[in-house]
Amino acid sequence: MVADASWACFQDALAALERLSSEELERMYVGRLCDQSASGEVRLPSRPESGPVARRLVLSVLETWDLHQQLEVGELLTSELVANAVRHAAGRTIGLQVSRKPGWLRVEVRDSSRALPCMILAEPLPINERGRGLRVVDDLADRWGADLLPRGKGVWFELKVRDRH
Repeated sequence: MVADASWACFQDALAALERLSSEELERMYVGRLCDQSASGEVRLPSRPESGPVARRLVLSVLETWDLHQQLEVGELLTSELVANAVRHAAGRTIGLQVSRKPGWLRVEVRDSSRALPCMILAEPLPINERGRGLRVVDDLADRWGADLLPRGKGVWFELKVRDRH
């Protein structure tokens, strides 16, 4: 009985999250992601509209943390990771984390699939632009990777940042 009640509560929470607009998601999460002392993950519905939300959240974090030199690349790479998670994972939500440690900025996107990403070696002038996301991540990130998690995986990129003293 307790497990059934917990599952019903979880399903209700997912349904509520999925009903939120992009603007409501941003308002709900921006403060939490900008707080460097918090290491929490925010959950976004696994839908194409979450890409722009994730990009704007990461831009807000970078601006708050005075990492203006990383705005463009951080936005682009976040977009690639979120698009891959939405396109390839079957879960109802994806997770987004932004963290900073000395000299590094890290953005991670988590999904429910345990299939690790692989880079597709596309033709030089493809008719279809799909399949180039990880090539972009590989070209622009200082380092990137994927980690298996107990329930899914996390795909991340890191950018070198200068720490102010």
